[in-house]
Amino acid sequence: MTQPPSNQPPGGFGAPQDPNQGGMPPVPPAQPPQPPAQPPQMPPVPPQMPGQPPQAQPGYGYPQQAPQHQQPVPPPYGYPQQAAQPGPYGQPQQPGPYGQQANPYGGHPGQTQPMYPGAPAPGGGSGGGPFKGRTGLVAIVAAAVVLVAGVTTWAVVGGGDDDKPTVAQTPTSSSSATDGPKPTESVDQGDGSGDGDKGGEDDLNAARQEGEAKVNFLATNDVDLPRNGSEVFGPWIVGDTVVKAMYKGVSGYSLADGAKKWSVDLPFKLCAAPAQPGADGLMVFGYEESAKDGAKCSMLQQIDLKTGKAGWKKAVPKPQGLFAFSDNTLAIGGNTVTAAGSSSAYGFSLTDGKQLFTGPTGDCKPYAYAGDATKLIAAGQCRTGDVNKEQHTISEVDPTTGKAKWTYRLAATWEVDKVYSVNPLVVSAFQREQKKWSVVALKPDGKVRSEIQGGKDKYAPRCGGGLVIFGRNLQGCTGVAAGGDTFYMATDTSYGTSNEVVAFDLNTGKPKWRSKAPDEQQMSPLRMEGGEVLAYVSPRYDKGGAVATIAPAGGAPKILLKHPVSVAQIESGFFSAGYAYGNGTFVIAAGRVSASNDAEEKETKTMMGFSK
Repeated sequence: MTQPPSNQPPGGFGAPQDPNQGGMPPVPPAQPPQPPAQPPQMPPVPPQMPGQPPQAQPGYGYPQQAPQHQQPVPPPYGYPQQAAQPGPYGQPQQPGPYGQQANPYGGHPGQTQPMYPGAPAPGGGSGGGPFKGRTGLVAIVAAAVVLVAGVTTWAVVGGGDDDKPTVAQTPTSSSSATDGPKPTESVDQGDGSGDGDKGGEDDLNAARQEGEAKVNFLATNDVDLPRNGSEVFGPWIVGDTVVKAMYKGVSGYSLADGAKKWSVDLPFKLCAAPAQPGADGLMVFGYEESAKDGAKCSMLQQIDLKTGKAGWKKAVPKPQGLFAFSDNTLAIGGNTVTAAGSSSAYGFSLTDGKQLFTGPTGDCKPYAYAGDATKLIAAGQCRTGDVNKEQHTISEVDPTTGKAKWTYRLAATWEVDKVYSVNPLVVSAFQREQKKWSVVALKPDGKVRSEIQGGKDKYAPRCGGGLVIFGRNLQGCTGVAAGGDTFYMATDTSYGTSNEVVAFDLNTGKPKWRSKAPDEQQMSPLRMEGGEVLAYVSPRYDKGGAVATIAPAGGAPKILLKHPVSVAQIESGFFSAGYAYGNGTFVIAAGRVSASNDAEEKETKTMMGFSK
């Protein structure tokens, strides 16, 4: 493998790989950062995705789509449409840690290093041109999103010697919202009064064996959806309520029995939501400005997820410029909710909706954000003199002003893909043309902490997400987690073979230990829980799913909830499922609901809850 530039830390996890090879490809040599500023350099570690050719990308200024579940990317800022190349942290191209998507813009001046390489967006498309037929484009992309909903395996590449392990990875005018009780979804509470799984089982708990969790409820769809169905946002657990949003409404359900507790109607279709609610359960949803085809995702509605009370609502200022057609994606950092797209970025107070800042409009512009309770991370793209060498950045910004505290430049042609963790900061990047992927950890000051060295394993972080036209959601991935000095990522193996969760030292990028999934099943990290890794164990035809934790020191997973084998088929049937765990209850919700006719639509299972 090619050695990373001398100013970069030793190879990250997995060097860029040839898509046709099992190992990771060599890391590209570092390249000097492009103007404007020269932040600290980061060595990228690109992974490669087998089986998916790179797609043409827009030129400078547009966010590129990441390898998984990503949408087409528009041309870069101020450049005609061309197949643009992603640029990791403004440094010479180098393989980043194992590939997942991560998009913060950061780095200190003087740092320039590519981050994780990414693959073409599932939705495909080069994203250029005036897009006269936007309605057709949306329909095509939507169909593509459904078809490629499965996780793609990628190889992660890291800088360093050839014997360094590499990794492969296998998401305007305001309208009133009405708040009030709505018809309850059809719910089988598992008490013998429901219709069970429609296959003759009246009581979902009737066949429950000793030690198995209880099925609290199984809900079916009660919303009249458009012909193409609808994406589902959530689920989120707040107190004793689980919340999900779909089509034109946001609803809260009892964790105990699935009964609907509240519902908020929106005038037009939902189109965006942050990965997690903010303080005190406050959330802001984005919905389209009208019912017209191609309507912009420009309206914001605040909702208190604890009570279902609708709060402030407002329109995001209309974008200006060449890429004004880009949809907004939302993120919450501290007490700020951001709305950003390829041509504009704004920050609003989560509490009252007051506009706090407008993203900088110089040669480098933020196009997406990621955040947690205290921090806000931005991913940006910089104008350069060469449309074939796009420059991407990651920065930590002040949530109240939007001003960058530090900025890290990726190597030219590397793109920020996803932010796996905000604190500690772990970012996924990719190099589209060479299909390289890298995972990089940054220090609190934006300097490179390490590149994850994935070895020859394959990894498949799942970063589902809705249809976003030339926008990018940086958060919302499963299969990865980070806490303290450790990053966790699940390997990708064939069905019927236990996969493993690998723990990596964030200070060195090297693997520390592995924890094997039980009973030839697949185990996927969801997040940190009390210092331990919270993981979901997927069901098999003859084994129920489970919720487990893995100790910081490793070892076998500890099962918290063992789901009944009798409902394994139902549990595994939720399309592009989303997960939430809280108050001792685990909830699975379909990520999209659609059907070929009204009768089938009403029978579609939408959500299921388990507890002791």
